[in-house]
Amino acid sequence: MPFVHTHVPRQTPLSGREAIVQAIHQALVEGIGMPQDELFNMVSDYVPGQFAFSRSFNGVMRSDAVVVVEITMRRGRSDAMKRALYAAMARKLHAMAGVAPADVFIFLHENDHSDWSVGHGRCAMALVQQPGAPD
Repeated sequence: MPFVHTHVPRQTPLSGREAIVQAIHQALVEGIGMPQDELFNMVSDYVPGQFAFSRSFNGVMRSDAVVVVEITMRRGRSDAMKRALYAAMARKLHAMAGVAPADVFIFLHENDHSDWSVGHGRCAMALVQQPGAPD
C-alpha cells in the first residue's frame, strides 16, 4: 500500500488537484501493479517562499508550478519498475492534469510491512503473515 504525499502550488484549483491525484494513482497501478483500491494520497500546497528549488538542476528547466510526489511504500520493486513508475507518472500527470513533465519531482521512501499500521492499531505485518495450522 503506497502512501503518497503530493505538494502542489497553492493556486492549483480543486479540479486540478483531483486530476493530479488520479494521474498519480493510475501511474502507480500501471507502473508497479498497485491494486486499484489502494488510493492514499495526502495533498498539501505551498506558496512562493515555502518551497525553494533550483530551476535548472540536472539540466531540467522547471517553472514555478513544480509538483512534488513523495511515495512511501514497502521495499521490493526493481529499478526497472521504478523507472516505469516515474515515466508513467510524468506521462499521466501531463495527459490528465496538464503538469509539464519537467515540473514533476518524485522520490520514494521504502520500508517493510512491519513499518505500517493501516487500521485498528494493528501492525500491517499481521496481514501478510499466514497463521500456522492448529496442533
